[in-house]
Amino acid sequence: MAAEIPAISFALGGLTERVNGRLASWDADRYGPRMWAKDHRLWSAAEIPELTNRLGWLRLPRETGQVDGIEEFAGGVPDDADRVVLLGMGGSSLAPEVYQATFGNAEGYPELVVLDSTHPEAVRAVRAGTDLERALFVIASKSGGTIETLSLFRYFWDQVSAVSDDPGSRFVALTDPGSGLEALARERDFRRIFATPPDVGGRYSALTAFGLVPAALIGMDIRQLLARSAAMAEACGPDVPASHNPALRLAAAIGEAALAGRDKLTYVCSPSVAAFGAWVEQLVAESTGKNGTGIVPVAGEPLGGHRVYADDRLFVHMAVVGEDPAGRPAALETLQAAGHPVIRVTLGDLYDLGAELFRSEMAVAAAGSVLGINPFDQPDVQIAKDLAKKAMSPEGLGGTIDEVSTDDPRTLRDRLSRWFATLRSGDYVGIHAYLPMAGPAGPALDRMAVRLRDRSRTAVTLGYGPRFLHSTGQLHKGGGGNGLFLQIVDYPSPGVVVPEAGFTFGKLIEGQAAGDFQALSGRDRRVLRIRLAGDRLGALGTVEELLLGVTADR
Repeated sequence: MAAEIPAISFALGGLTERVNGRLASWDADRYGPRMWAKDHRLWSAAEIPELTNRLGWLRLPRETGQVDGIEEFAGGVPDDADRVVLLGMGGSSLAPEVYQATFGNAEGYPELVVLDSTHPEAVRAVRAGTDLERALFVIASKSGGTIETLSLFRYFWDQVSAVSDDPGSRFVALTDPGSGLEALARERDFRRIFATPPDVGGRYSALTAFGLVPAALIGMDIRQLLARSAAMAEACGPDVPASHNPALRLAAAIGEAALAGRDKLTYVCSPSVAAFGAWVEQLVAESTGKNGTGIVPVAGEPLGGHRVYADDRLFVHMAVVGEDPAGRPAALETLQAAGHPVIRVTLGDLYDLGAELFRSEMAVAAAGSVLGINPFDQPDVQIAKDLAKKAMSPEGLGGTIDEVSTDDPRTLRDRLSRWFATLRSGDYVGIHAYLPMAGPAGPALDRMAVRLRDRSRTAVTLGYGPRFLHSTGQLHKGGGGNGLFLQIVDYPSPGVVVPEAGFTFGKLIEGQAAGDFQALSGRDRRVLRIRLAGDRLGALGTVEELLLGVTADR
């Protein structure tokens, strides 16, 4: 009998019959046993590498071979490090960020700071808060060739080299065997190299060294995390019928809801596990947003009244026992009574997060079968990278990038009005802010997103560039074409140089924003680019005022 796992309940209303039908068909097709056997035909008739070589995450909960070495290494770090700075993007950084936000750093262990932005202000802020002689830098990249990660590495290598005769002792690499990062780490004599499994994609890597090494460094009990995940894996094992499989039941609900038009998968999490939303956002968006379809994850928004939601939502409420804010259970009951399907997940304590990581991975992979797509590739991510590289080259992208500035409010209002007039039923709005996540701009953007949702009854997502390019960017370009995108850029300072590269962080983030804009435009996505002029907060206030004005006029 499986160990106790977090409870899950389903109030699916009109979706119930089709979800039960899906589970019955999966039982008839022996879906569960076939997934554990890595049968590619669940997703594609053709045997393609990104299916057969991307299912290694199934074994991870019981794979503890690296744990002794990780624990031994982490145990010695507090002697000479007060801060761990993780440099990575997407799947290499999101799980560590969740662990720090959820568990914090245990007494006597260093804090973990994740830097996944190329905005010069974000880089400066981390540098200013870091004692280079008491810091450990973790460079995390599956391929070893991610431009953001390598640029951040070069900057901090240069900074550490200025104060240390042995800079390599302050660096650790997490990467696949044979990658460029592994070669770089050996060349520069890094303190440690941890191998990550090639058959596990980045967004499924929370239980690999990408997640476990940072977790151990902040004092988490990684054995406990794996044990909870193993309990969920057992409950979802090959001999468990789909109708009793906790992950496949969630998969059927998510997939069938999307087919029925409820493709805005909205996570409502209690405070201590709120960071889970950013991790599951990538998992859902990058796994399902392709081939003209996709599920739109909505994470981190405050729960509103039932009147602000259209009938395109599926709510997942994840809460630690006894922790929900006052009024939230009643608000969810109201949503359910209004006809919205609600799934409830109850965690006994924080380490049950390990179980939810596995359940979510299996559920999203299986939901890909419902949508008829391969959940393990990301066919539309490379285009933005290529265009960003071109934008930074001497020849550039060619022509000019179409944008409107906040110092021309009359034109801005007209452009916002024409952009918003294209909104259709079932759409969502994506705000893409190429700004630092920390600081006063964050609350201003959060407020804008909520007010826009309430005025328009439209799902609104908020992502920071270039971070979101490795998270939801695949969905924006390869999904169902039901997004309206608002790209917000500022004038990044040009002075923070990337050593060994020949460009600055300001040039890099400008190129990434331009490349993303061109990639979206090239896919006929409805995108408007706004340049913040002068005071950033004041300019954001102008955008919010004009945006809400045009929604009122509609």
